[in-house]
Amino acid sequence: MADETHLPALDGGLIAPRQLHVILALDCSGSMRGERIASLNYAVRSAIPQLQSVAAENPEVQVLVRVLRFDTVARWHVEEPCPVSELQWEDLEAGGETAMGSALRMISDALHPDRLSGRQLPPVIVLASDGYPTDDIDRALDDFFTHEAVVKATRIAIAIGSSTDLETLERFMDAPEGRMKPLRANNAPDLVKSIKWATTAPVKATSSPTNDPDQGSALATEANHVVEPDSSVVW
Repeated sequence: MADETHLPALDGGLIAPRQLHVILALDCSGSMRGERIASLNYAVRSAIPQLQSVAAENPEVQVLVRVLRFDTVARWHVEEPCPVSELQWEDLEAGGETAMGSALRMISDALHPDRLSGRQLPPVIVLASDGYPTDDIDRALDDFFTHEAVVKATRIAIAIGSSTDLETLERFMDAPEGRMKPLRANNAPDLVKSIKWATTAPVKATSSPTNDPDQGSALATEANHVVEPDSSVVW
């Protein structure tokens, strides 16, 4: 009988974890100055520990975060996919116009198959804005949805304040009738709740095993209950 102490050990690390890319696209235009940008920074900073906790509960999934800011131009705030356990927040500043179309193009470029390696879960894209795009958003949206990763992604929009282009945010989400609409953040507490939910709930749903074939409806139902706007104060 062979000596079991000399049998080779099975290497459980041969299978690489699946990657889940989370991209935040955040409006930093001039209308976000003051309380709005301060609340947005606080919201993201306070959401990071919760996102790290969700990722730790699902070690078979590698959660990678990138952040894109857009004002007069769109540019990466966190350019390289950052493991969520290493993510540290540097505050954003506001000023300029609203180049949302450019932001969408940069997101689709970042999710091109040639730029991704390993096993991929459908990405999570969170778009937060308080105004109207100032560049060619129609052409950008048309191009946006030609990318397979974008179509498969969980896309969540957050409307900040009472003067937001809801139609464009709804087109970004492209949700079937009766599904989730853009989250409404009418004040600082709303924004904190919305950012926390938008970054953690889709990651939890995507990375956790489930028997629910329709996670989109489940997320929509949860959003309606968890992120109900507080109308006591309106920006």
